[in-house]
Amino acid sequence: MGLLDLAKGALTGFTQLVSTDWWLEITTAKPRCTYYFGPFNKAVEAETARFGYIEDLEQEGAQDITATIKRCKPTVMTICEEIED
Repeated sequence: MGLLDLAKGALTGFTQLVSTDWWLEITTAKPRCTYYFGPFNKAVEAETARFGYIEDLEQEGAQDITATIKRCKPTVMTICEEIED
């Protein structure tokens, strides 16, 4: 792979990253779930919305809540582990 190919690859990766929307990823330990909220145009929009989503999850009884703002393209908005009886 030549230097030009490497430069093209890096530019393509950067362009895809910059064009990817911001999402709020919230994980809970109980129940063990990952939620995606978005998309947001700016990280600050996700940060502002974060508190409302966390408050809703707390009211539903979720525990050990962690929120991360990231650029991604989630295909599933809610992922929960099944509870075994």
